[in-house]
Amino acid sequence: MNKAPLRTYVYIDGFNFYYGQVKGTPWKWLDPVALFRKVLRPQNDIRKIKYFTARVEPTPYDPDANVRQDTYLRALTAHCPNVELHFGHFLRHQIFMENANPPPGKVCVWKNEEKGSDVNLALHLLNDAWRDEYDCAVVVSNDSDLAEALRMVREQNGKVIGVVTPGAPKRRTSCQLAKYAHFISPIRKWALQASQLPSPIPGTTIRKPDTW
Repeated sequence: MNKAPLRTYVYIDGFNFYYGQVKGTPWKWLDPVALFRKVLRPQNDIRKIKYFTARVEPTPYDPDANVRQDTYLRALTAHCPNVELHFGHFLRHQIFMENANPPPGKVCVWKNEEKGSDVNLALHLLNDAWRDEYDCAVVVSNDSDLAEALRMVREQNGKVIGVVTPGAPKRRTSCQLAKYAHFISPIRKWALQASQLPSPIPGTTIRKPDTW
């Protein structure tokens, strides 16, 4: 890979990153700018990080989930000016599904779905490439649905593509994404530990939630 500085945009699939990398850990209060400066190479000049997510809803088992998420998103806005937030939407609804241990043949379950983030990420990735906003795009996801967007950006726009797989190396990188990546980088535990936001965020009263 070229050793000259590369204007770099990072595209984070928020739910894929959360469930693959930080859920169940003490490192959810994460500074993504500090993190990806450690994960990427010195020639990656990070110009912008685009974070794609959806606002979650409280549940009977976790009534404060939305409060914690909102606190974190406000912290990012206040502390990380080169992080952009882009929102899809969150759906929680009841559906009937086949029971693995009948009877009964079907059971009613709650289904949580995040909609729009993968499409929004792909559109921004392509649009920013055509606008020549970056030399290198780093996609933080393991969603194989993004493979076609990576292919187009690499083959049509001649951009350098990096993939960061949340949860790697335990979680294997999608072969569809790896096919179009110039490089693949893991996120190490030490990098997460060393990339936490301050609490409180300077100049604000925003603090890390106690249950995080």
